[in-house]
Amino acid sequence: MTKSDQTQTPKILIVDDDKEVRYSIKRVLGKMDAEILEAGSGEEGLEMSEKHKPELILLDNRMGGISGMETLQNLRSLGGGSVVIMMTAHGTTQTAIEAMKYGAFDYLMKPFEPEKIRDLVTRGLRSHVERQSSGSYESKLKVEDYSEGIVGSSDGMQLVLKQVGQVTASDATVMITGESGTGKELIARCIHDHSLRARKTFIAVNCAAIPDNLIESELFGHEKGSFTGATSQRQGKFELCDEGTLFLDEIGDMALPTQTKILRAIQEGEIQRVGGTAPIKVNVRVIAATNRDLEEMVKKQDFREDLYYRLNVFRIRIPPLRERREDIPEIIDYHLQRLAKLKKIRPRQISAEALEILKAQKWNGNVRELENVIYRSAVVAQGPAILPPDLPTDLDHSRNGTSQPAGTTGSQPTTSEEEAASPITAGGQTDENGSRELDDIFDELFADLSVNGEGQLLRTLEYAMIRRSMDHCGDNQTQAASLLGMAKSTLRTRLSQMKTDKEEK
Repeated sequence: MTKSDQTQTPKILIVDDDKEVRYSIKRVLGKMDAEILEAGSGEEGLEMSEKHKPELILLDNRMGGISGMETLQNLRSLGGGSVVIMMTAHGTTQTAIEAMKYGAFDYLMKPFEPEKIRDLVTRGLRSHVERQSSGSYESKLKVEDYSEGIVGSSDGMQLVLKQVGQVTASDATVMITGESGTGKELIARCIHDHSLRARKTFIAVNCAAIPDNLIESELFGHEKGSFTGATSQRQGKFELCDEGTLFLDEIGDMALPTQTKILRAIQEGEIQRVGGTAPIKVNVRVIAATNRDLEEMVKKQDFREDLYYRLNVFRIRIPPLRERREDIPEIIDYHLQRLAKLKKIRPRQISAEALEILKAQKWNGNVRELENVIYRSAVVAQGPAILPPDLPTDLDHSRNGTSQPAGTTGSQPTTSEEEAASPITAGGQTDENGSRELDDIFDELFADLSVNGEGQLLRTLEYAMIRRSMDHCGDNQTQAASLLGMAKSTLRTRLSQMKTDKEEK
């Protein structure tokens, strides 16, 4: 943030009960043209916010006293115009949705990457300037329970959750796109559960599962005697969820005549039962979903263009599982615990070898397919942990995922057992090449020591190995941590410290 962006030096307030965290963030932001303020609790943060009117607040979620989320709500109720960035070590569905719903600009996952903090703070300060010049809408919804079953802390899923938080305050129609099995209905329910219609009815209709000659009756109802078998009057789904939310799944499979009536229901807010003559007013929020390319269907006139634009007011794309492989361990853990709760038994674990096999699969059926595999494997497993032999035989057991970056689907050559046992050849190098690479590492090590001075041998060697591991794994932190034999959170902390040390040189 430069002075050209604002007429005066902006104030940034760091609210966290951990003194070391505040110190680290202050160091990271030290080179920015801003005045840095600190508060050790939510209560103190509210007082300082009211006194100093900071342009931006970095707010920790879990603190002693009032929580970050309560602090955020109090800030909004007081009418503060600060841009708020939530900080959390626990990227749960609730945190993501609630933070965005109560007006947070964004949120950061701990441990932090210095570059990401500076970039987010810079964007936040610029957003504050834009807000001051154009005004902004801030949601003041009540606290509601969040939908369960949406698992994932990857960037792709966090974006989805942010979008859910943004759209819940309005009644806009939503189009959810994504492959089969990605969890479109879960997202639809989540939108409803966090909206002003949360206490009203939510109904899901699978348009592909209902025959064309019955879907109009299913959606709009029918009068007695309107067709053979109509022995009594019947309300349709639109009437049944009046004031609520109607989720039309696989809407791309709906016939054109029915599409016309759906358009009228959304546009005019009224329907007509099959065989009826009087229009019936309904107030229904429609959320649609499809795994088909509606744009292409519109071009081929298989889907009404006017309905497409009416549905596509706010669009949410759910990424397929192959684009967010880092979420697989969390998804597995969630379903294992869910299964244990249903059966009232102790949750099973999953071995590292079995986990690597699952992470390497293509998952064309996405989360639904993975869920089925987890349940099948848990049933077969005899011990406390799921092992590779417990996995379905139709999976590709030859792929362990360690040589394949997340998000790719093609097979990669694997090392032999003898190569894997050698620390020099584990990266697929020959002994000669591996020795040469090891020599390069020591050359770099002693070059660094000439700068850092004595007493830094262990740290410098560790940093060198981390840099090489990240290069070898294509900057994939999950695989680099596995290669180094350390937890991913530990690796992220080391990477953050490496960047900080580099900046201080």
